[in-house]
Amino acid sequence: MELLRKHKLIKLKNKNRGNTKLVKAIDKLISDIENGNRTKQSEIKETRPDADCVHSDGFYFFDLNVHRTMILVVFEENEATVIWTGLHDEYDKTFKGNKSTIEK
Repeated sequence: MELLRKHKLIKLKNKNRGNTKLVKAIDKLISDIENGNRTKQSEIKETRPDADCVHSDGFYFFDLNVHRTMILVVFEENEATVIWTGLHDEYDKTFKGNKSTIEK
């Protein structure tokens, strides 16, 4: 599966170079997405139990619990696109924990 806007994850890794657990968690997320051959969105949860579907159009949040880092990815056909990355506090400010805000 092709991962679009991967640079956002690379930037997050570079910003947190000293946090080896977070860097490894980001590398694992990238690997899981790129090596995945998902025909159904429900299969995402099998590989990534931290995936939370927040919209029926294929939007998922991944909670990298190591550092309370949130990553929003949309899955479509044979590609995944990184939409947003940030800390859990930034998630609360941006999305207010509200699905209708995420939809917008």
